Amino acid sequence: MQKKNVNFRDSKNSKNQGKEKISVRLLVTGKVQGVYFRFNLQQIAKKNSVVGWVRNLTDGRVEALLEGNKGDVDKVIEWSKMGPENARVDDVKTDYLQYEGKFSDFVIQPDEP
Repeated sequence: MQKKNVNFRDSKNSKNQGKEKISVRLLVTGKVQGVYFRFNLQQIAKKNSVVGWVRNLTDGRVEALLEGNKGDVDKVIEWSKMGPENARVDDVKTDYLQYEGKFSDFVIQPDEP
């Protein structure tokens, strides 16, 4: 039996889905530093009306905090699984947090000290 892929837009409740506000912490592992990952993530987040921040970690990973409508944040998470052209993403860990709504923009933070 073939598995049927359901497109999000085809869902019966699609009008109400994606409007819930969420907050997600991402930890992206792979070749994600020195390949404009943060800059591109910032552009994708802004394009999708997602706010928060992104930074490099000393262990070579990239960390981000995303806030916004669930559907918009999900798009940014999906992009993070591929990254920009020269990146190699091995893993993306997501940690869903309590939504606080404390950000008004998406910024690149200084690297972790």
